[in-house]
Order: sequence, then structure tokens, then C-alpha cells
Amino acid sequence: MTDTPLAQRTALIIGAATGIGRAIAEIFAHAGAAVVCADLDSPGASATADGIRQHGGRAEALACDVTRTVEVESAVSGAEALFGGLDCLVYAAAADDPTGTVLEITPETFERILAVNLTGAFLAARAAIPAMQRRGGGNIIFIASQLAHVASPGRPGYCASKGGMLQLAKVLAVDHAADKIRVNTLSPAGVATVRLERRYGSLDNARAVMDAKHPLGRIAEPVEVARAALFLATGESSFMTGTDLLLDGGYCAV
Repeated sequence: MTDTPLAQRTALIIGAATGIGRAIAEIFAHAGAAVVCADLDSPGASATADGIRQHGGRAEALACDVTRTVEVESAVSGAEALFGGLDCLVYAAAADDPTGTVLEITPETFERILAVNLTGAFLAARAAIPAMQRRGGGNIIFIASQLAHVASPGRPGYCASKGGMLQLAKVLAVDHAADKIRVNTLSPAGVATVRLERRYGSLDNARAVMDAKHPLGRIAEPVEVARAALFLATGESSFMTGTDLLLDGGYCAV
């Protein structure tokens, strides 16, 4: 792989304010892409873009509520206006989900999780595909989860939405292969992010609970997920579409 495998490419990263999305935006920019950092957390998206520019990369930030069709469409059209087109979409937005069985969480909570995790991915792909058709091809990556493959007690919304994301990607891959658009999912297990910190109160607490669940004995760092996303976005994975790249430290092996 060259030092700039994404040179002359434009990538829209939805969920770029923190964690996995921020790490992907940073590594894509380092690989030569012009990056649009979109997030409901507008200051966070701006901070990601500012950091990229400070290191010599090309990046702009846009506010985006993934539950609103018009805002998702605006993010795609904004990427085209800013950098002349769209070659890659990474959907890394995810809702915080409270722990509870289906008897304990409300229908509104379940619907919110699906709206952000799954319907938002649908809306993003729906907006991005025409832009990629205009470019003669492209690449879509959904950030899913190892919990798309195995269950976690008390997380029906999260598991259902991530499982649905895998199937959505498969259909998109089949429907748009002739357009030279590849669609894959990337499924990390535990990752040291703000979301995990909020769930467990601190990253130390998260590691105390989660490290032992991974045969490698630790959770991942965001940059490790970003490197896998870079692989999926480049020609190094040119014969991959409609599949899930499981990056789970062995979580699903036991």
C-alpha cells in the first residue's frame, strides 16, 4: 500500500466527533483523502477537522442529525460541494443504549436506537449512492459490532440494529455491484471510546469488565479499527463486498 492510497478521494465520515469515527477521519486524511467530518456533535466534528488541518490534511466539518433525512442528504451534497464529489462513506454513528430487557426498555428507546444505528445507515447510503454513481464507483463502510454476531444480555436494540446493518450492507452490495460500489461492514468488539466510558463510568472500569471477554486479553484502541477501515476503503480489499470484517480480539471465537 502506498503512503497515500486515498489521494484524490473524498470521504464522508458520519460520527466523526469522537472515538472510532474520529480515528477513521484522521487515518483517512493521513492516507490522502479529503475528509468531511459529520456529526450531531458539531463542536466535536469541528475539533476533528481542525486537528486534521493542523497536521496538513484536508478536512471540513458539518453538523448532521442522522435521524433527519434532509440533514443526511445535506451532508452528502456538502461533501460534493466542498471537495468536488464523494468516493467513500463511513457510517460510524451510534446511539447510547440503556441496559434492559424488552420488558424494561420503552418502545421509544428501542425506536431511537434503531433510528440512529440502522435507519441512519440506510439514509446515508441512500444519499451517497447517487453521488458515487456520478463518480463511477465508490465505497461504503458501516461500523457494526461483534454484537451483530452474538447476543449481549440487556441490549436488544443494539444487537438487533447491528445485526440489521450487516444484512443491509449485503443487499446494498448486491444491488450496486454493477455501479462499482463496494459495501462492507466492520465489526469491532470492545473499543476504548467515550461511549464505552459512559457505559461503565470510566475506561478503567470498562477494561476491568471487558478485557477478559477478549481472548487477546484487552479491548481495542480506536486506531486499530481505523486501520481496518482504511483497508476496506482502498484497493487492498478490491475483491471484498457484501461481507463483514470481524475485528474482535477473539470475542466471537469462544
